[in-house]
Amino acid sequence: MRNSAFLAFGIGLLILQSNLHWIIDRIRSGTTPNLLLPLVLFMGVHEYSIARGAALSFTLGYLLDVFAAAPVGLFTSISVATFFVSRLAGVRLSAQTLLTKVALAFVFALFQGILVVVLTAILGNDPARARSLASVVPPDAIATAIL
Repeated sequence: MRNSAFLAFGIGLLILQSNLHWIIDRIRSGTTPNLLLPLVLFMGVHEYSIARGAALSFTLGYLLDVFAAAPVGLFTSISVATFFVSRLAGVRLSAQTLLTKVALAFVFALFQGILVVVLTAILGNDPARARSLASVVPPDAIATAIL
């Protein structure tokens, strides 16, 4: 039941994120926060089962690939990697205060953005795309941390 609730909440966040992206594109801001990242971090930091967390991260990452029209597997692998790294960090960190949660979201949003840029540079055909993606990583990380 809890897995279904996480999946439904994640799908709702994906729908909200896609609509938010559409609105932000209309006002030409350019920064779209990743609303799934805090959910993946929550599962990793709060002693969620590794198998369930990896499966949910995989599913939500795949759905993000589909919603974002990204290459299949890009956000899937990044979401699973983010879950495992946050799981390792969860042993060391205690995300109890708001400041710690915001800092953790910012660091992992930067981590996720850097992984997207690196994988796009390695696997993509257009080298200019990776450079243009690199310019939006810090604003996206700030927007994700704020939300």
